[in-house]
Amino acid sequence: MIIFLPLVAGLALAALPRLGDRTARWTWVAVTAVDLALIIGLWLRYETPPPGGLAFEEQVPWIPGVNSSYHLGVDGLSLPLIAMTGVIFLACAVYALRNRRRPRAQAALFLFLHSVSLGLFLAADLILFFVFFDLSIVGMYFVIAGWGHGNPGRSAMKFFLYTFLGSLALLVGFIGLYVAAEPHTFDMPALAAATPLAGRPLAGGLVLAAILVGLAVKTPTVPFHTWLPPAHTDAPSVGSAVLAGVLLKMGTYGFVRIAMPMLPQAWRAWAWVIVVVGVVSVLYGALVALAQTNVKRMIAYTSVNHMGYIVLAVGVAGLVAGDTAAARSIAVTGAVYQMVSHGLITAALFLLTGVLRDRAGSYEMREYGGLAAPAPRFAAVFAVGAFASLGLPAFTGFIAEFQIFTGSVAAAPVTAVAILGILVTAALFLRALQGLLAGDTRGRAVGFTDLRPAEVWSVGPLLLLSLLFGVLPRPLLDVIEPASATVIDLVGR
Repeated sequence: MIIFLPLVAGLALAALPRLGDRTARWTWVAVTAVDLALIIGLWLRYETPPPGGLAFEEQVPWIPGVNSSYHLGVDGLSLPLIAMTGVIFLACAVYALRNRRRPRAQAALFLFLHSVSLGLFLAADLILFFVFFDLSIVGMYFVIAGWGHGNPGRSAMKFFLYTFLGSLALLVGFIGLYVAAEPHTFDMPALAAATPLAGRPLAGGLVLAAILVGLAVKTPTVPFHTWLPPAHTDAPSVGSAVLAGVLLKMGTYGFVRIAMPMLPQAWRAWAWVIVVVGVVSVLYGALVALAQTNVKRMIAYTSVNHMGYIVLAVGVAGLVAGDTAAARSIAVTGAVYQMVSHGLITAALFLLTGVLRDRAGSYEMREYGGLAAPAPRFAAVFAVGAFASLGLPAFTGFIAEFQIFTGSVAAAPVTAVAILGILVTAALFLRALQGLLAGDTRGRAVGFTDLRPAEVWSVGPLLLLSLLFGVLPRPLLDVIEPASATVIDLVGR
């Protein structure tokens, strides 16, 4: 029900053209709210499964000829991400209540994206994972091309070609795992238990390389990130919120769900390469974001920076040497926490940039000034989002980054160089706050209308959740930590 309720509602909206625009918008809100309630019910009934197991498991034959099944399940890696997905899609539905541009089609498309996103995080079969992975690319292509601005056709095409080529590499890696497994299977728990390419370093390295390329394009990491800034800049604000908040996590989730447990020997062999890519992404993303004058493009590059922290942490997890298991487990816990934190905070920031375009038609920081006077609510919420994104204590970003660096530096002290990324991130957000909000009101800030109720009720809960789990992280950590310890045990085999 959690996976297919949004899809059924989206198909109904698409098939019933007589439904009014207002009905379509409120149907979108209602369905996402009900789906989130189902996810909360799932969380309340969740009990940590045994290592390598899944809770609420469902499995029925699907393509028996290749031993692929419709296999679903939940554990501490996926549960926080499906909850985050439900929250972000509900926030986008509320934010879009004022949309006048083909609202029925937009609601149907986002409900489709909602289903495929949840399906990917719940999939326990590689073919099922790949189907949802590819469908998310198709859905986001139409979001950018159909509701974008600037040069949406070009940006959507670049996004599609990059990520679709990455998905083909991912499929090659999945086929490699299938061929190596005895008996042949696409079942994810079975592959994680069997480690089919153990003792075959060349084949294991090639399969891991294919999977890493596919996931790195989606994440994205340097040097596979070039599709991200134009896609974000030209996408509608709700599209950017879903792209950054949910779709990017499909890549990082694939690291901890597929690459690490199924190819532990190859992951350990490539660990330092992955660590270097993570450090470069952290520093490059922050420095390039600092150079931006377009606030939406700036936030897009901070996603490269924040995803770099996750790549750094999962890379460190493969540095199996000495008594570092506890430190590496802390790093992986921080990586999963960062997925949730980045989703909440960056989705809120992208929705706020949508307010800038809606009111004044521009993302250029130099065209604004003194927004705090005509729009105090916008200024306050944007400042909270900026401080949350730079990792200020009391927000989830601090909890995530503290764990990532505690575990990473303990396991590999040289990774401390990535801490410079936090300093640069602080500088770029402080510059943005000063340029947009401080000083005399000028340029496009004159006559700027403050946040409307739908905008407050979409952005506010995202930042409140970041504050709540930044002050009280235990409920999330209780779910994530056992799963992180299991991943570390699997990588250390």
